Amino acid sequence: MSEIEVLAEALRIGKTTADTLTRRALARIADQNGELGAFAVVDREGAVRAARHADDELSNGIDRGPLHGIPVAVKDLIDVEGLPATRGSAHFADHQAAEDAACVQRLRAAGAVIIGTTVTHEFGYGPTGDRSWHGPARNPHELRRMAGGSSGGSAAAVAAGMVPVALGTDTGGSARIPAALCGIAGYKPSFGRVPRDGVFPLAPSLDHVGVLGATARDCQLVIQALAPRHSACQSLAGSVARIGWLEAAPQTPVSPAVAELTRNSLAEHDVTEVPWGAPDAMWEAFSAIQSSEAFATHADRVRDRPELFDAEVLDRLRSASETAGWHYVRALRAREEARAYMSGLFERFDLLASPTVGITAPLLGQREVDVNGSSRAVRSTLLALTCPWNLLGFPALSVPAGHIGRLPVGVQLICPPDREDRLFTVADSIVPSSVNS
Repeated sequence: MSEIEVLAEALRIGKTTADTLTRRALARIADQNGELGAFAVVDREGAVRAARHADDELSNGIDRGPLHGIPVAVKDLIDVEGLPATRGSAHFADHQAAEDAACVQRLRAAGAVIIGTTVTHEFGYGPTGDRSWHGPARNPHELRRMAGGSSGGSAAAVAAGMVPVALGTDTGGSARIPAALCGIAGYKPSFGRVPRDGVFPLAPSLDHVGVLGATARDCQLVIQALAPRHSACQSLAGSVARIGWLEAAPQTPVSPAVAELTRNSLAEHDVTEVPWGAPDAMWEAFSAIQSSEAFATHADRVRDRPELFDAEVLDRLRSASETAGWHYVRALRAREEARAYMSGLFERFDLLASPTVGITAPLLGQREVDVNGSSRAVRSTLLALTCPWNLLGFPALSVPAGHIGRLPVGVQLICPPDREDRLFTVADSIVPSSVNS
């Protein structure tokens, strides 16, 4: 059973209450957040009030489903009515959300208890999670290492047991990267499945609302509440899936230990290596689209108040401003070509798979990493295997595959929009393992 299902059962048989679960979560946050830096804002009064309301409803026969009474955290790019909405930036130091984002409204309608907001890399523009007005989100497995980003606070909160699930966003891997580095599950649904009203944008044609959970099943339960389907997805005919394992390429660096651990986690299935096609073209298209759209989002702030940005984020935005318009237009065309190629692979395979991230969690502030004897930029190494699925809008799920030493590793499963159930079916079969560092 998933963490949510265990708690939901305990609530319904009277072994616990939503008030108890909420106070336990608040106590863990108070105890751990000082060193982890997972939460930006904790709404103690609002959470206790919501928990008591959830208990009253259950006692009166009103049951809103699996999330009823469950504590949930929300990334600080997603508006929660009445709470500070800083987006991890001094630009919004005094900003307060006027109303709930659409996804938060749906969480509340499902009976969830909103605990507070979690730390994001400034404006969600970075996969490292260590550039925020609130300070870095730290990895619970080793505090001197990054939790990943940009949803690092949500990942750290779940991995540390503060909450069973949290919302994040995902523009290039921002839910799946920290999930992999922190040893939990992270899910990016198909583009547009979860509404983004009330979510601060980074690159609108790449942005997704994502979920981070203790298990893949926890992510699935949250997505079902956020965006219920009116028709069933295609399920697997048998227990063995046909999986296309995406071969490593120079543009998708993976350490041998990560490759072995993640590939072995799918040993129960029929796994065949397949080429990426043109990963360099996908990376270039993603970079052009993200850069152009991110600068369009922040151009006025860069012009008028550049001093309020984190220096690294400001440098990235200024570099983004140099992306030519023709490059953006060509990137849109390349996206369609890549989508057609990858869609063709699903005529042969139920799912595609790869490591989520080719390395384990780097140190806080680290910007270069050695992969297979070559020095690589940390940012592009973290993004290399996740950003193609934002470019194409395909669903992608990161699941724990084990540990290398003390540090977690994730395996990523990818499918077309009509096969999302298959991701979770295969995720249930993954058996994590460990190797010495």
